[in-house]
Amino acid sequence: MTPAELIAAMEATWPAATTTRHGPWTIRDGQGGGKRVSAATALPGWHPTDLPQAEAAMTALGQPPLFLIRDGDTALDETLAGQGYRVVDPVIGYAAPLAALADVPPAPMTSFPHWPPMAIAESLWAEGGIGPARLAVMQRVQAPKTAILGRANDRAAGAAFVAIHGNIAMLHALEVTPTLRRQGSAHNILRAAALWAQQNGADTLTLVVTVANENARRLYASLGMQPVGQYHYRQK
Repeated sequence: MTPAELIAAMEATWPAATTTRHGPWTIRDGQGGGKRVSAATALPGWHPTDLPQAEAAMTALGQPPLFLIRDGDTALDETLAGQGYRVVDPVIGYAAPLAALADVPPAPMTSFPHWPPMAIAESLWAEGGIGPARLAVMQRVQAPKTAILGRANDRAAGAAFVAIHGNIAMLHALEVTPTLRRQGSAHNILRAAALWAQQNGADTLTLVVTVANENARRLYASLGMQPVGQYHYRQK
């Protein structure tokens, strides 16, 4: 899996409300759905003198100027740094073949793929700061998708969203309630996501996580997931 495939899967499975072109920029209207759907990206041929055009387009949407820096965007990264933009949320993408994740299914009654999301899943997401604007992103996805509810100690413990782009399933919005962490819920949710994705025609599971989230990165590595790309944001 390539970094470009990671970005394409992210775009398809966590889409902006609208995406428009302004000169050499792709501008996304996130409508509160997070950085992924609100950041501008550069098209070939951009020039530093074109930055005000991107900034004005984002400001007109009520969004602070924010740029997604992908592999190959070194010149843009350096230009933005020189204009006072700071690095925000460096991210690493992880992926693994579904065959390696779905070979050991989660124990019975520990995870439940379902759509639309049950109220308890929405409540768990809300507890983790994933509110109506991000639920609206999930609803916009025009692809096979599911919510997964995780259980631990006979209680609802966590939730995640999964959608498929081509042969790639991407997991988003993984949240486990703090009082039930380290009980295997995240592990079970990932296994359930892999099994569901395999049953729906995908062959790879991917996700992104901030570099700072060391606990999650250790979990993904323990399941055999490997880094497949990285990106970060620049914000004034």
